[in-house]
Amino acid sequence: MINSFFSIFIIPIWISVFIVGSAIYYLLMILFGSKNIHGVSKVLARIFIISGFQRFKIKGDLPDKAKGPYLYLFNHGSIFDPFMVIASVPHYITGVGSKEQFSWPLWGKLAKRYGLIPIERKKIGSAVKSLDSLESAIGNGISAAISPEGTRTLSGKMNAFKKGPFHVAFNTGITIIPVALKGAYEAQNKNHWRIKPGKLETVFGQPIEKNEYEMMDIDQLSKKVKNEIQKMLDR
Repeated sequence: MINSFFSIFIIPIWISVFIVGSAIYYLLMILFGSKNIHGVSKVLARIFIISGFQRFKIKGDLPDKAKGPYLYLFNHGSIFDPFMVIASVPHYITGVGSKEQFSWPLWGKLAKRYGLIPIERKKIGSAVKSLDSLESAIGNGISAAISPEGTRTLSGKMNAFKKGPFHVAFNTGITIIPVALKGAYEAQNKNHWRIKPGKLETVFGQPIEKNEYEMMDIDQLSKKVKNEIQKMLDR
């Protein structure tokens, strides 16, 4: 009951901030391009987090942009996840998002202009095409962020990992950065509309380079990444 009361107060504030911030950011993307205003992205992402009455911290060593590109693989629990990732990563990143998102008011236009790649996970041919586009972006030196779970957890525990992100890793030889998003599920999750004030943390794990995983198979690499994220969530 208390959480519902707070949410009635918080959600209108969050939506108002999001609409104004998104309109400003969309205009800036038109003028300068999303790749050139990552600093603005980081600031706005933090504002969206704070306006949801969340405290925010970054832990772990930030990857050196000069040694990229990187494939950031994170657990998926909340609508706060993309903001936690963008607010933390020190450089522009692309990624994939479910095709439905691109039809959502405002968010869909932002995602498309930003450079996210739509994916239809239930259609194999379409999904492969999207991952091919992601690999092309990586080949051009652009880092990417993906949740191997594919969709938000309903239980608070990580879902089974999909194989797509790991095919991308093997096909490109990219360095993988495990990322744990802590507190997001508790703050807001798919089971309810409420937003609960709390503390969010983005935790960067140790890089997993090509020479560490090239002799593994898909399942071994998936298990390694999932274990690394779980260790950070449990700390």
